[in-house]
Amino acid sequence: MIRSLLARLPRTATAPFCPSEVRGTVQLAPGLPFWKKLLKFAGPGLLIAVGYMDPGNWATDIEAGSKYGYALLFVILSSSLIAIFLQGLCIRLGIASRRDLARLCRDHYSRPVNLTLWAMAELAIIACDLAEVLGAALALHLLFGCSILTGVVLTAFDTLIVLGLKGKGFRQVEAIVLGLIMTISLCFVVQLWLVGPDFAAAAAGLVPSGAALHDAEALYLAIGILGATVMPHNLYLHTSIVQTRVVSDHPADKREAIQLSTIDTVVSLSLAFFVNAAILVLAAAAFHANGHSDVADIQDAHQLLSPVVGTAAAGVLFGLALLAAGQSSTLTGTIAGQVIMEGFLNLKIPCWQRRLITRGLALIPAFIGVSLWGEGAVGKLLVLSQVVLSFQLPFAIYPLMRLASNRKVMGEFAIGWVSQALAWFLFLMISMLNAWLVFRFFVA
Repeated sequence: MIRSLLARLPRTATAPFCPSEVRGTVQLAPGLPFWKKLLKFAGPGLLIAVGYMDPGNWATDIEAGSKYGYALLFVILSSSLIAIFLQGLCIRLGIASRRDLARLCRDHYSRPVNLTLWAMAELAIIACDLAEVLGAALALHLLFGCSILTGVVLTAFDTLIVLGLKGKGFRQVEAIVLGLIMTISLCFVVQLWLVGPDFAAAAAGLVPSGAALHDAEALYLAIGILGATVMPHNLYLHTSIVQTRVVSDHPADKREAIQLSTIDTVVSLSLAFFVNAAILVLAAAAFHANGHSDVADIQDAHQLLSPVVGTAAAGVLFGLALLAAGQSSTLTGTIAGQVIMEGFLNLKIPCWQRRLITRGLALIPAFIGVSLWGEGAVGKLLVLSQVVLSFQLPFAIYPLMRLASNRKVMGEFAIGWVSQALAWFLFLMISMLNAWLVFRFFVA
């Protein structure tokens, strides 16, 4: 029976998770009005936005809101603007060169460099998947009362989602992700309505303030928010999935495609900003304003939320949003893994195998951590996953900005000196801040 079941499993990489299988599959009829073209190009940004609202972001946002109220909201806004700029470079690179970042690295760098970049990118995907495993397991624990260890085991079965979508179109994945993002957003809209935040104070928190970073702990949280927001594997993913739309080689058509894809990304990442800001605002209004300034992890936040707000619905919505956040990243993580493997190694394996490998490698530290240290390990492992992602980020930004400014690769679409200067500034700033974050985590 088992042999018969295994024989039915796909033996090749298939749509919608294999980049080469879905490239150029979303057709655009000639003569479409602008708004219809925009709808056709809408979707890839949603898959990118998922990475910016995964469970790893929640812990830093909750701790920042409970300790400092609305004061660090401007850090989330700044991180979102940085993300929009970097993802904009990905759009330009993917559409102009018709190749993804991983493939371009394979074409332009030596084999040792490529293998190093590939290993770094794979580690980032595993770290992100670890956050998804822990987030989904914690959500199942909060919603249904099962142990977190049982929840960790149950997350292994999300491979069935990948098998269920075998051979489907890329637009169906985008529709599923849209539904999950709207579920998360709706949950937080209701929670904010229940808790009644001080919107004037929240608006003031969006204004950059050096005084808000007056101590080392606030700075540490600010860097943690930045590290949890910008995902390194998203840079590889975005350069690939923008190529699902059919675009001619004519410069005017490429320019229009870049414009439409940029609008899609700005709108999608604005949704991600709303979710991250909502988490911080919720923590500020429910905990900081009521004297609970020591809430530092997701489980504590859930336990306190219902008593503070005065209704059990708040806790249920919180758990539901957390579950949707964890599951939405399952789809994008599988696609990103295929993009990286195919681009760097010219290797394609069945999507369910790719998912099992990534999830298996994420389950090992999750299972060991929860088994040895109990439920308290969830918060520590979530922070560890964000530190790993922070460490990987410069290794993705550097080739992105170098290739995006290369005229042999980009032609007339190569970025100008202003964008290059901004990219270098962000690269150096993020590298230094993340180096400090990693140092503090392991040494301080």
